[in-house]
Amino acid sequence: MAKKPGTNPKGEFAFFNVFYEDGSQRSNRRVPAELLGGLDGDEPARGYILEQDREIGEKSGRPPLAIKKIERVGVKKK
Repeated sequence: MAKKPGTNPKGEFAFFNVFYEDGSQRSNRRVPAELLGGLDGDEPARGYILEQDREIGEKSGRPPLAIKKIERVGVKKK
């Protein structure tokens, strides 16, 4: 049976909100959960998202935007 769209049953992905230097925001960017954790925590997500932005920029002909910060979706702020 096929999965419903938008489901993440096995924790395959972590979702991040990305804030850019120009003030724009992209929500729910998917990053494979296997890249995260360990001593680096969520820092590998930044590199993965930068790579996604670079690929998108190449396809669209626009340079990628500079990332100001990333936040994991669903994690409460301290």
